[in-house]
Amino acid sequence: MKETEYFDFMTQLTITQVKEKLNADEPLSPHELSMFKEDKRKGVQQLIRRYEKEKQLKYERKQRYEEMMKFEKELYQNGFSPIAGIDEAGRGPIAGPVVAGAVIMPHEYYLEGLNDSKKLTFKKREEYFERIKRDADWGVGIVTNEEIDQINIFQATKLAMKRAVEQLSNQPEHLLIDAMELDNLSYAQTSLVKGDERSVSIAAASVMAKVTRDRMMAELATEYPMYHFHNNQGYGTKEHLSALARYGASPVHRRSFAPVKDLL
Repeated sequence: MKETEYFDFMTQLTITQVKEKLNADEPLSPHELSMFKEDKRKGVQQLIRRYEKEKQLKYERKQRYEEMMKFEKELYQNGFSPIAGIDEAGRGPIAGPVVAGAVIMPHEYYLEGLNDSKKLTFKKREEYFERIKRDADWGVGIVTNEEIDQINIFQATKLAMKRAVEQLSNQPEHLLIDAMELDNLSYAQTSLVKGDERSVSIAAASVMAKVTRDRMMAELATEYPMYHFHNNQGYGTKEHLSALARYGASPVHRRSFAPVKDLL
């Protein structure tokens, strides 16, 4: 097809057909993109702007992901493999368990947009949870509120992390841990402040921990609806503290934490 004929063909596509072509899995060639840019229709120009904006976002997400692979790549180069990222969810709430996730991501794996679970939307966390569960080696460690009261939240967090590592199918050679050091383990480890923003493996672990705990709190909300655990995840919100004062402590409240302890 001659270039003039091809241009006529491209400009005769409907707006819907242009949109389908832009959204297709196969990327546009530079020539096709140039053709669309020459199309004077307002609808086509809007689609092109949206296409280029998304293309730029994809590039930035890829760059961000590469930056977050820095620690893993350095460890791989030093002969460590596999590497597990570890993070927790639920240190601050006054009710429910503390949960830790441990994840070994596959080599050369790319999960676009992965970040600290707290910065992701509910929908994205759920999506990433299922993909990590399907594609990676992962484990979850849970420490109950009763155990937290017995050994304190700091030790309970460490215990949850150790339990998560024990659930992995493969034994890691190095641990990347979010702002924590674990005692009495034979594995080499690195503690990273804000690790869930700096390491892909820790970010993945944060997703597994948070989604697991949020689902547990949603289940507890059906047993103890007056505390609204499905909304506050056990944190001491105004609504939660009001219900605590009115109904007293439930079996899943942490009795060693100040608001509950003071009430008792």
